[in-house]
Amino acid sequence: MEKKKVVHPDRDPNFVTGAYSDAVIVGDFIFVSGQAAVDFQTSAFVLGSIEEETKRTLDNISAILKEAGAGMDDVVKCTVHLSDIHDFDPFNAVYGGYFTGIRPARTTVQSVLAEGIKVEIDCIAKLS
Repeated sequence: MEKKKVVHPDRDPNFVTGAYSDAVIVGDFIFVSGQAAVDFQTSAFVLGSIEEETKRTLDNISAILKEAGAGMDDVVKCTVHLSDIHDFDPFNAVYGGYFTGIRPARTTVQSVLAEGIKVEIDCIAKLS
């Protein structure tokens, strides 16, 4: 099995965050690791409202997918972790604007998230 690493285009190549890749391509699929509201130029979390963090998180996912040769409409599955499930409605309003046509399958759960972040999202996409 051949794997190809994908790195967010703004990530500092000298900054190691952990034992994972931003995304990995295997065959025709892209597996994007859990992303959050991170400024990849500074490697710092950017905390804000659930709407702001959701937007930045999905923008980060979009940038990673673009780097891999795909887009948001290629996403087939997302897993969403919310620090407070009561944020579901405002999260969902922002999330829905990132997908057209058939939206991806999705699981959404409440989780304890690090660093005070409100949302983390991972996804699987299919290369066209």
